[in-house]
Amino acid sequence: MGFRGVEFDVLKLRTMNHGHEGKSRDLSITQAADRRITKIGGFLRRSRLDELPQIYNILRGEMSWIGPRPEAVSLSTWYESEIPFYRYRHMVRPGITGWAQVNQGHVAEIAEVNEKLRYDFYYVKNLSYWLDTVIALRTVKVVLSGFGAK
Repeated sequence: MGFRGVEFDVLKLRTMNHGHEGKSRDLSITQAADRRITKIGGFLRRSRLDELPQIYNILRGEMSWIGPRPEAVSLSTWYESEIPFYRYRHMVRPGITGWAQVNQGHVAEIAEVNEKLRYDFYYVKNLSYWLDTVIALRTVKVVLSGFGAK
């Protein structure tokens, strides 16, 4: 789910054995020590190299470098029914990195998603080049430390 709630295909390197089209809520959530992640996939996720194909999504205008991470349609639909105002995170283009990612990392539980939404709203409310610069610098730290990788 992307900008203004428009669906699009996020390009990523395959890191899991069992793929799906994003229609199953349970299959869309990656858990800690998820058995579906391959050995090479684990490296790609820790190094964040699996995100590089999303540069093509940026060139197509579907994403930006920085913004709330795009969510699988099945998860976005579920979160919208469970968390008030969740759909407002689609007011800006989704990004490869974002305020929630550099502060919280990967989330799986609904309470964690609610916290992530607070970070996303902070970003939307305080959208600026300064905040984007801070996020870009923290992203470098996150990539080098492996923080939040699943």
